Amino acid sequence: MPEQQQIRVMIVDAHRIVLSGLKRLIDDEKPRMEVVATASQRDTALELVHKTDPHVILLDVGLLEESAPQFVMDLVNASDRRVLILGATKGNHHELAILHGACGVVRKDESPEILLKAISKVHDGQLWLDRSTTGRLFVELSRRKSLVQDPDRRKIESLTSREQDVVRTLVTRPGADNKTLASSLHIGEHTLRNHLSRIYDKLGVPNRVELYVFAQRLGLNGQSEKR
Repeated sequence: MPEQQQIRVMIVDAHRIVLSGLKRLIDDEKPRMEVVATASQRDTALELVHKTDPHVILLDVGLLEESAPQFVMDLVNASDRRVLILGATKGNHHELAILHGACGVVRKDESPEILLKAISKVHDGQLWLDRSTTGRLFVELSRRKSLVQDPDRRKIESLTSREQDVVRTLVTRPGADNKTLASSLHIGEHTLRNHLSRIYDKLGVPNRVELYVFAQRLGLNGQSEKR
């Protein structure tokens, strides 16, 4: 059996004591995961992310502020990197980050074991969202997406039959990782990622959260239509 891929983690936090503690926590998990870079400023983070190419970026919510969407998008940069927000118990900056490409939020009052589990799950392609955050996201998306559905219907119709199958499978299994989804569709993970990339582009959505809400709003279920 091939060895499991090591999870390369980058930590971005303005507090150096926090950086040191998080690095020690994650490096204690070697060889399963390892910290490949740390940064306390956004400019440094953007420079290091291209040099070290981490799988998961642990990002403190305090570095988001009003430029959260752009900063998260710059970190992800259309690659397979995943951003996990280390968030406060209240506030909406982490929710904005999720809407623009981040994969989840871990509250600062959670245990170290929860943080390590979240890093692993996000690396595997899953979303890490608690119930309250998910609820607020859906409310915000519904508020933003109160548009006429006809243009959205045309977007759905622009998908190929296979792409529509991918969307329906995702709706029925929103928490599944890419490997599980690909297996359900009898395709490889690389093929699935290519399908998702084209679907995001055609529907004008940035990530799986918005794709899920988009499909739910249009009533797409897990059953393929007769063709």
